[in-house]
Amino acid sequence: MRYRNLGGTGIEVSAHCLGTMMFGAVGNPDHEECGRIIRAALDRGINFVDTADMYSAGESEEIVGKALKGRRDDVVLATKVHFQMGEGRNRSGNSRRWIVQAVEDSLRRLGTDWIDLYQVHRPDHTTDVEETLSVLGDLVRAGKIRSFGCSTFLAGDLVEAHHVAERRALPRFRTEQPPYSILARGIETDVLPVARRYGMGVLTWSPLASGFLSGKYRLDGPIDLTTGRAALTPARFDPTIPGNVAKLEAVERLIELAQEIGCTLPELAVAFTVAHPAVTSVIIGPRTMEQMESLVDGAGLVLDDGVLDRIDEIVPPGVNLYQPDGAWRPPTLTDVAQRRRPLDERAAGQVSERAT
Repeated sequence: MRYRNLGGTGIEVSAHCLGTMMFGAVGNPDHEECGRIIRAALDRGINFVDTADMYSAGESEEIVGKALKGRRDDVVLATKVHFQMGEGRNRSGNSRRWIVQAVEDSLRRLGTDWIDLYQVHRPDHTTDVEETLSVLGDLVRAGKIRSFGCSTFLAGDLVEAHHVAERRALPRFRTEQPPYSILARGIETDVLPVARRYGMGVLTWSPLASGFLSGKYRLDGPIDLTTGRAALTPARFDPTIPGNVAKLEAVERLIELAQEIGCTLPELAVAFTVAHPAVTSVIIGPRTMEQMESLVDGAGLVLDDGVLDRIDEIVPPGVNLYQPDGAWRPPTLTDVAQRRRPLDERAAGQVSERAT
C-alpha cells in the first residue's frame, strides 16, 4: 500500500481509505463481521478509516470504535458532522453550538480521546464560515481533533473559506472529500484544481458510482429496483430513464476495457481515481469481506496513458453522467427565488403597452 501526505498536515495516509458508511443498519448490521473487515483492512496496509456521525445514526462510529481497540495509535481516524442527528432543532449544521456537542458525541461513540480528521460533511449557508472555522480551530487547540476539512463543497465555497481564514487569521480547511468516479468527473473542472492550488488533501468517495461500476448492473440485464442501493434511490438505476441508459452504455465499454487490460471493472474504477494528481486517497466502502479484499487486491494496478486516454473517450474529462451527490444540492439551485428575478424586473427593457 502506498502512503501520501494529507494536505500538508504531515500525516501520512494510505492511498486507499476504508469508508464505513455500509457498516450498520443501512448496510451490514453484523458488528462482529464489520469489525473483522476493519481489522483485515488494517492488516492489508490501510491506515486511514473514514466514518460520519450520521452513518446509521451513529452506529457506524460505534462499530469503528470497537474494532480499533488496541490499534488506535496506528490509525488515522476521520469522521464528519453536519446532518441531522435525532429529533429537535439545532442538532445539525455547522454552527458552533452543534459542532461542540457533536464532536463530544462522536468521541464517545468512537471510544477515543481525539479525532485525526474532523470534516464538515456539507456546506451550511445559514452559518458564517468564520463561525465554523473558529470553533474547529478551538477544537484543535483543545486537543479533541488534530486537523479538519470539509466534504462535497463547491469550488466557490472552498475559495471563500480560505479567504475568510486568511483575513481572520483562522486555521483553514486542510482537506476536501468530494464524490469522484469515471462516471462523475465534474470536479475535474474546478474543485480538484482549487484543492491543488490551496495544498488541500483530497479523499474522494463513491469510486464505484453508487454501484454502477461494480459490474452488477448491465445494459441488457435485469435491474431489481426493490433491493440494495437501487431500492434506496430507484431513479438512479431505473433503466427506462435515458440518463441511466447512458451510464449503462458507458459501463459496457468500460467492462470491455477492463477485460482487455486484465482487471475487474471495480479495480479499473478505483485505480482511475487514485491516478489523478490532486487525489490523496480514495475511499472504498465495502459491505463484505469479499468486497474489501477484492478492492485492496487491485491496489497495485497502474493505468498507463493509453488506458486513461481510452477512459477519456468513454467519459470526457469534467463530465458528469449523473448527479453524484443525492444528499444535498446548493440553495442557489433549489431556491427558486435565487434563480428568478421578481416578475416586474425580468424584462430587459421598460414594459410598455403593445399596440392592439
